[in-house]
Amino acid sequence: MSISSSVVNAKLLKVKGLEKGDHDDLLVVEEPLEIQIIYLKDSEWVRKSISVTMRTPGNDFELALGFLFTESIITNFDQVKNIAYCTNVKPEEEGNVVKVEMKEGVEIDIKKLERYFYTSSSCGVCGKSTIDAVMTNACQPVIPNKPVVDPKLIIELSDRLKKAQTVFKYTGGLHASGLFSSDGELMLMREDIGRHNALDKLIGASLHQGLVPLEDTILLVSGRVGFELVQKSIRAGIPMLVAVGAPSSLAVQLAKEAGMTLIGFLRGDHYNVYCGRERLK
Repeated sequence: MSISSSVVNAKLLKVKGLEKGDHDDLLVVEEPLEIQIIYLKDSEWVRKSISVTMRTPGNDFELALGFLFTESIITNFDQVKNIAYCTNVKPEEEGNVVKVEMKEGVEIDIKKLERYFYTSSSCGVCGKSTIDAVMTNACQPVIPNKPVVDPKLIIELSDRLKKAQTVFKYTGGLHASGLFSSDGELMLMREDIGRHNALDKLIGASLHQGLVPLEDTILLVSGRVGFELVQKSIRAGIPMLVAVGAPSSLAVQLAKEAGMTLIGFLRGDHYNVYCGRERLK
């Protein structure tokens, strides 16, 4: 089953100046995406809407696939039978509703799913219990002490990611997630107006290409690092997470628990290492 039909450049909207001296501008498009799942339960096919997220259109099937994986609904790509846009929708919803059909025999525990979403969304309250819940659902353990990279390599990653951010150059309004090999080669890059969507798109693409678990890789994100980005990275087995911005306290706690290397404030020729320093030579 292919998901390549959804791989397009992010949509841009051209805005014309209204007064003399004004200039045209390009804005990144933001639209809602509804994700539905179709699965077999008690010999009957059930359709359920599980998420609506504000995203930049493009790579929608990867986004849906990555979301299902990082939120513990599926464990591998083989469980998915088909991904497509819903056609029986209102005109304004065309291209904004994706259905993911599961293969027969794939069990979906909706009650467990609802409990997990609640725990994930309330992480600022539950602290340690939330970390325990994530570790229980982590299907790709982070391999300790791998990779080991040159500290100078980390400094070069930001410029390499920026060069690949074609839409960001025109709008300045997108987050990016870039997956690098341990020697600094950019393997995959995805952009979105939401930082969590950019990462879901990247992980969905990796899952589709058979790259998960993403061991021996480095993930660079363009913004800050909250709990959710660390959670998604752990699900994919990513050992090193580097951010241009700051991490949250719970993000650092979760990264330590998982044995991940977490780096923040990558600016110019310096950065902060919050945990996992053993992966730097």
